[in-house]
Amino acid sequence: QVQLVESGGGLVHPGGSLRLSCAASGSIFSINAMGWHRQAPGKERELVARITAGGSTTYKNSVKGRFTISRDNAKNTVSLQMNSLKPEDTAVYYCNAVGIGSGDRYFDLWGQGTLVTVSS
Repeated sequence: QVQLVESGGGLVHPGGSLRLSCAASGSIFSINAMGWHRQAPGKERELVARITAGGSTTYKNSVKGRFTISRDNAKNTVSLQMNSLKPEDTAVYYCNAVGIGSGDRYFDLWGQGTLVTVSS
């Protein structure tokens, strides 16, 4: 089985920074894409940032220039550096990984979520 474990959420003032990390472990053959989604109260889950194994990135428009996604393919980890945080960034952030596990089994997994609160 493959598992995702997230860390790094918390409370930060507007304009502050946080770094989220996610580590995938288990029987992994390859991870095609890793990303971060978020869900604010009363809203649908949305893509924040995504990175492929080759390093291609996609960002939600409202976080471009403020958030940076990166990954370490050797360690199966993905991070999200969030700068200039705004109250509207408050949400539960979920790590996602898509890939192939043992026995050529496809997986599309989610982490448990980590709360980010931006408030003065």
